[in-house]
Amino acid sequence: MLNESPMYKRHTEMKPFIPQRAVCVLFKSHQWAVILLAAMAILCTIAQQSFSQSRASNLPVLKIGSKAFTESVVLGELLSHLGRDAGARVEHLSELGGTQILWNALQSGEIDAYVDYTGTIREEILADAARRGIPVESESEMREELANRSILMSERIGFNNTYALGMREDVAARLGIRKISDLRKHPELEYGLSDEFMERRDGWNQLASRYGIKTRRIRTMDHNLGYRGLVHDAIQITDIYTTDAEIQHYKLRVLEDDLQFFPTYYAVLLMRADLQSRAPKVADALLKVQGLIDPVKMSGMTAMVRLDGKNETYVAGDFLNTKLLMQLELPSNTLGAEWRRIADRLLKTTLEHLFLVAVSLSLAILVAIPFGILSARNERVANVLLGVVSVIQTLPSMALLVFMIPLFGLGPVPAIAALFFYSLLPIVRNTYAGIRQIPVATRESAEVLGLDAKSRLRLVELPLALPSILSGIKTAAVINVGTATIGALIGAGGYGSPILTGIRLSSIPLILQGAIPAAAMAVLAQWAFGMLEKKLVSPGLQPQS
Repeated sequence: MLNESPMYKRHTEMKPFIPQRAVCVLFKSHQWAVILLAAMAILCTIAQQSFSQSRASNLPVLKIGSKAFTESVVLGELLSHLGRDAGARVEHLSELGGTQILWNALQSGEIDAYVDYTGTIREEILADAARRGIPVESESEMREELANRSILMSERIGFNNTYALGMREDVAARLGIRKISDLRKHPELEYGLSDEFMERRDGWNQLASRYGIKTRRIRTMDHNLGYRGLVHDAIQITDIYTTDAEIQHYKLRVLEDDLQFFPTYYAVLLMRADLQSRAPKVADALLKVQGLIDPVKMSGMTAMVRLDGKNETYVAGDFLNTKLLMQLELPSNTLGAEWRRIADRLLKTTLEHLFLVAVSLSLAILVAIPFGILSARNERVANVLLGVVSVIQTLPSMALLVFMIPLFGLGPVPAIAALFFYSLLPIVRNTYAGIRQIPVATRESAEVLGLDAKSRLRLVELPLALPSILSGIKTAAVINVGTATIGALIGAGGYGSPILTGIRLSSIPLILQGAIPAAAMAVLAQWAFGMLEKKLVSPGLQPQS
């Protein structure tokens, strides 16, 4: 008998009975959706107002980019100082990743200038021109080809920072290794190579082929982690930049490039040609870097940041004040000022992270719940939709983020798009499962009461499936909080920014400034949705203690 079944008894525990209670739950669910959408609208309005104010300002806007290693960040700060001194409103998009991300951003206008290296320009950026037979060997040829792409290349900044292979001095001396060709005799050594070096045309594969090095003992890692690997003897060889401060600090031996494989990597400024017409004073100010920095000074600035723990903004500004007799205001290095910077960073990254999670999750809820309902109605549709969102979920987060860059560029939009796709699976799957698990007897009872399909969905199926749906949303929220940290790689900000900087500077406190708040936000999200479930779900459907 239906009225003797456990499910029937649980349903009758609801107060009032299903249809009336369902209306109440549905109203509250709509309230929550309205709150989320209102929050999104407020955040978007604030962003729009900020953008409008910046556009209304008479100051020209200058966007500087830098790669994810200390020398590039310092040079980016140096360009930022020069731009501000020339009257520009500067935004420094730091630690954006590898060459291709910055080059594509420069071409698309998402940044106006950044520092790159002649070897990289020849081997990576203009590789397509070389394949078409266009000469790009000399700097004048590179400059001409870049001008054809509306990009200006400065004269040399003053130092050559080429690639090299490095080992600990004591290990190299014990094994009698002085040249790269000596590595052929030691296939047992562990290599720790940066991901970009592994893939470059002037990187590991071609180097190993030229020198006849045969080994499979290679680990791919972040460039900055390679030094830590050498110190702890987890690896014996890594790729280094010849101006890195760690060479002297860790007493490393730079192996002689006896076959002259590595090209020269003179630092140069790459700048959009239209900057000269938009802001000629700013463009001229940036060109002051030509011939400004010798290898010793560059290595010294890197050492001040990586080894002495000084702020990149301070180091770059202090250099300009000394070298060009500028009068830049520098950030204070006192303990109180450092704590204020930490507090400001925490507030800024929290708002950025919350924005990424809230917007992507809200959009996913609006899309995924209808997908789940549609899947529950049609098994063929379910096979297709669940299959697609499952495949998306298996994609590495970094790969999915890179896929979004050509569509949306840099900043929060591609990060939100990637997080949106990651949020779909748990919500779609739980909505589908929640509706499909409703007993047939309950469905039939609703039909007997004369409810049409829309009314059954609104008054019976969604209220009964609500615990499962909220569980999926809770899972998606926690996933989003953790995954959103990768947004820092493309200038989206959030808790990933201090984590990336901490990895670059080998600073555990900086890493914790991103990791601990991210973990706290994930726990808070789980708790908040747990409380929401208690508010929205009928008592008869809540887990029984």
